[in-house]
Amino acid sequence: MIRVVLPYHLRTLAGVDGEVVLDVEGGVTQRAVIDALEARYPTLRGTIRDHATHQRRPFLRFHACEQDLSHESPDAPLPDEVAAGKEPFQVVGAIAGG
Repeated sequence: MIRVVLPYHLRTLAGVDGEVVLDVEGGVTQRAVIDALEARYPTLRGTIRDHATHQRRPFLRFHACEQDLSHESPDAPLPDEVAAGKEPFQVVGAIAGG
């Protein structure tokens, strides 16, 4: 069981309130979590990562266990606390401006 926290606009698009709980097959990686999230909520396809390249969208960040995981390999294992369901994997909307 993996807990995922989405920003408000993605929760609205997916039609969910609060955390999303997912079952992830195999190793718990960013790619596996996003694959499971998009499979369960097809309306999120292309919103978190690009359709063609599967790279994270520029104004979204990934966090877990007080760490920014945005620039980690999508196939790197997520922290054990995330894999155990103790800590959530967070998709955070970045803010830009000047």
